[in-house]
Amino acid sequence: MNAFGLIQIGLILLCTTTISSLQCNHLPLQQRKVIENSLQLLDKMGKKFPQQCLRETMSFRFPEQVLKPRQKETVKVVIEEIFQHIFYIFSKNLTLAAWDGTALEQFQNGLYQQIEQLEACVIKKQTHYFRSKEVNRLKLKKYFQKIDCFLKDKQHNLCSWEISRAEMRRCLQLIDKVIRKL
Repeated sequence: MNAFGLIQIGLILLCTTTISSLQCNHLPLQQRKVIENSLQLLDKMGKKFPQQCLRETMSFRFPEQVLKPRQKETVKVVIEEIFQHIFYIFSKNLTLAAWDGTALEQFQNGLYQQIEQLEACVIKKQTHYFRSKEVNRLKLKKYFQKIDCFLKDKQHNLCSWEISRAEMRRCLQLIDKVIRKL
């Protein structure tokens, strides 16, 4: 290959890297928009919280300390993991939820796209995060397992889904608060 060909390849790689890093630099703004849209879709998916579900409350206790790391990159990794858990929960046994299917699908698609973008931006930092913050990862896993078990125990009934939807709303609001500080 001649020198001109090598220069062209080098320029293509440089442009690709620059464009990719620009997308990652604007990630907090994108996340805020995704969270705002996700909150709207959560509201649109279902109607008001059903009266018959008020006596079936459950305290899941989101581990807020996982959103208080010292590095921006670590926050991105945590948020990506949270989005993955939310996506997992909202991707199964939704038959009794009686939600707006279009809004649910848009909610799932928005989460999936955000997970993909976050993965592209934080792939290098993930290994370091997982080794150094295993306790926080386990707290997140325990929190989402508690929600998943609650849904299973209630046989994915309407009230269990409505309580879970309200909990995901609180979770997204906490993430939004952290992103605004970045």
